[in-house]
Amino acid sequence: MGLFNDRIKNANGKTEVPVWFMRQAGRYHSHYQNIKKDSDFMTMCKDPVMACEITMGPIRDFNFDAAILFSDLLFPLEQLGLGLTYNPGPLLEFKIETLADLKKCKVIEDSKSYYNFQKEATLLLRKELPASKSLLGFVGAPWTLYTYAVEGSHSGNLTSSKKGFYDGRFQGFFDLLLPNLLSEMSLQAQGGADAICLFDTAVGELTFPDFKEFILPTLRKLTAEFKKLHPNTKIVYYSKLTHLNYLQAIEDKNIDVLGIDWRMSLRDALKTLGGDYMIQGNIDPSYLHYDWPILEKKLEQFWGNIGDAGLPLDRWICGLGHGVLQQTPESNVKKAVQYIHDHYHY
Repeated sequence: MGLFNDRIKNANGKTEVPVWFMRQAGRYHSHYQNIKKDSDFMTMCKDPVMACEITMGPIRDFNFDAAILFSDLLFPLEQLGLGLTYNPGPLLEFKIETLADLKKCKVIEDSKSYYNFQKEATLLLRKELPASKSLLGFVGAPWTLYTYAVEGSHSGNLTSSKKGFYDGRFQGFFDLLLPNLLSEMSLQAQGGADAICLFDTAVGELTFPDFKEFILPTLRKLTAEFKKLHPNTKIVYYSKLTHLNYLQAIEDKNIDVLGIDWRMSLRDALKTLGGDYMIQGNIDPSYLHYDWPILEKKLEQFWGNIGDAGLPLDRWICGLGHGVLQQTPESNVKKAVQYIHDHYHY
């Protein structure tokens, strides 16, 4: 199927908008919880059979149009020697608080060997998935991985991370990260991923000038190197809390899809960027916590705002503006996906 290149036409000859959700395989899902009660998060990610089964759960239960590899974006920090445990959130053995801390980073295992569990999982998924479904791999984008390495999380004002633009930590970390992150992406592509998602959940904390000066050169270098290896594998770049001018400034021919959060106008994104990228998003994840009659009305209004607006809907992938939230009712996920399949046609 590629990345939704062959969109489904219904009985009336209209084309269905494809849909998948970030974190569609996760803690809200009873299928995931039934597996987790006898395991732990790291094992679930690193056991290819378990990762495949967890990934397939929401495809079977909710009929999404794409499966996204069940894994975690922080594994590069473990591979670079920072240590990584979950209790329940991520904990590192040390943080990159000074330039000297970069010297503590030691690659614990060759990237081709270390990330092989992701390749094996994608190989299993490619066999398991129906031909009509897309397979998405994913990694953390450089800036977001860096903020975790410096701060231990990606929340807050990230002042120490920003100071690292000027004391050498950001560039030094990126130089260490690039070949290993590139290898991680490549192994997922070798396993059969139609696209690799780059998740940059922390980048919206940056000013527009800093985004242009520091983030875009690293992003373009990573995407260019990946496309040299895998020219037919798509790249999805999702950035949280960014504004339209940030996305306009990206100007990266190697990025195929831009993911947007729920704060941005989907109409404006499609009008402005739809000629250069596919656009993915951007329903508010909190909608899925509403009682179904309210959620149904929200989905109706969402489509009403774009369905007859003359927008390039063939350039849109429906999704959430971020991941499925904990305690989201499974019934709402199922009904929402069905509603989108039944009503979002052009």
